[in-house]
Amino acid sequence: MSRECSIPSLKKNLLDDEENLLVESNPKIHQRKPAWKAMPYILGNDTVERLATYGMQTNFVVYLMKVYNMDQVLAANIMNTWMAVSNVVPLIGAFVADSYLGKFLTIAISSFASLVGLVILMLTAWVPDFHPAPCSIDLQQLGVCNGYTNFHLWFLIFGLFWLSIGTGGIRPCSIPFAVDQFDLTTSEGRHGSSSFYSLYYTTQTIVMLINQTLLVYIEDSVSWTLGYGLFTLFMLIAIIVFFAGTRVYSYVQPEGSILSSIAQVLVAARHKKHHHLPDFEDTQEAFYDPPFMNDSEGKLPLTKEFRCLNKAALVIEENELNNDGTSKNPWRLCSIQQIEELKCMLKIMPIWVTSIIVNIPIGQLTIFSISQALKMDRNIGLFNFNFEIHAGSVTVISLIAIGIFLPFYDQVISPLLEKITKQEQGLTSLQRIGLGHGAAILAVVVAGLVEKTRRDLAISMGDSNGVAPMSVMWLAPQFLLIAFCHIFGTVGHTEFFNKESPESMRSISNSLLCLNLSVGSNLSTFIVNIVHSYTGKQGEADWLDSDINKGRLEYFYFIIAGLAVLNLCYFIFCARRYHYKSTSLKG
Repeated sequence: MSRECSIPSLKKNLLDDEENLLVESNPKIHQRKPAWKAMPYILGNDTVERLATYGMQTNFVVYLMKVYNMDQVLAANIMNTWMAVSNVVPLIGAFVADSYLGKFLTIAISSFASLVGLVILMLTAWVPDFHPAPCSIDLQQLGVCNGYTNFHLWFLIFGLFWLSIGTGGIRPCSIPFAVDQFDLTTSEGRHGSSSFYSLYYTTQTIVMLINQTLLVYIEDSVSWTLGYGLFTLFMLIAIIVFFAGTRVYSYVQPEGSILSSIAQVLVAARHKKHHHLPDFEDTQEAFYDPPFMNDSEGKLPLTKEFRCLNKAALVIEENELNNDGTSKNPWRLCSIQQIEELKCMLKIMPIWVTSIIVNIPIGQLTIFSISQALKMDRNIGLFNFNFEIHAGSVTVISLIAIGIFLPFYDQVISPLLEKITKQEQGLTSLQRIGLGHGAAILAVVVAGLVEKTRRDLAISMGDSNGVAPMSVMWLAPQFLLIAFCHIFGTVGHTEFFNKESPESMRSISNSLLCLNLSVGSNLSTFIVNIVHSYTGKQGEADWLDSDINKGRLEYFYFIIAGLAVLNLCYFIFCARRYHYKSTSLKG
């Protein structure tokens, strides 16, 4: 088979001249990144936005029950459905941002959508015509309350619709837009982006702590209207802060339809599947590799992974190229950059699968630990004062631990590890994720052992209420381990997806972090239903019985631990074979 594998030197000179002209005519190609100068605006916007939207979510089921006179099942179903939709919509928002609008414009439009949604929800609490007449929960159980009308329900759903649109645009773009402000081709830029991830999750933890304490108190004890009014005000402040940084931001322009680029690579590779690839060292002449006009992260070199895709860039004949060296038909000849961007996304997918399973221990401990706390001694003596911890407040232990240890790890432990391992940030992102997996396994194992001890004590004491003479602080170790799971696993996943995904697909990569929560939640529900269906037969107690003294919650925890161990083994298998993305770096 005869084919032409070389590009004339004249063509190379033309390409060099074209690149020089583009750089001279567009100085923004090599503009200096603002780095931390842009963070007050981006972090300020994101923190206040999460304070508004997360604050609304925290107590939303209670709001539906108290204001809309809904029963608990319907309120929970509305909440779960809305959360599921809100974790899927980011896929659409990410695609629109990376392909057409860009991250800045997507965040801006989505912020106004969230503001509209919060205004509507504030009106549902403020205007009497937008919700049923007030009725106590006791009267609701007697069935004598006026229920909500179709108008009430659809007006509420209309507000949730706008909030989902806002979430779909803000969540997948916020972190990538912040990362765009750092020059990742320099050591300083990579260190800055790594510190940003820690700072981001520290502020998120503080927001959740405020939501679960102060804002919940305002809603329950002061006024739902005041609470939702504050959320609306927070969102308005977030928009103002975001637009205040417009002159500081570095903007990465969208590069057109990402799906088209992916399809072009697949079609071109299939069209040339019968052609043989040359030796790997001959890439300069045998493959289509036009100049890379955006050096914010460096050019991706051709790799040996997924070699069949390399054929999409194989130059078979000179007539595949225009006189200026560009491809005549992108569906028959793609650039090396296009191919490597697709490879980046294919390589991170196995790691993404493992991120789904690791969310299960976190979710299940958050749910069932409340049942454990209800059957333990919740009286705490501190400075000659005795007070009772609310069962739902025990999860605050993990939030406090994250808020304290995450900055300590970033500022103290990470630099020490860097000196020992000679690795930037001390640990690679995959090593950090692996520690997160290990912490999740230990958390459910410890939770199972504590539950077995608690149950044995409760039964042996013969208390009619089934409360074990065991302090609720025995639950602290499992929540501390969950905190370490977030510090290493959650932050590690965020860093990994942002660093290893191509710049043009970073928002889509971040949307996977939202999707894994949705898939993990559904998988958790499936596991709970399976355990509930197949235990408790032949007169034995259901492992997940409402009375946990009759059930065997520790067995359920150990099953989750076993599943997490298998997931860790699969993660190690994938991580050992993973090759990090390489680019032309500045140092």
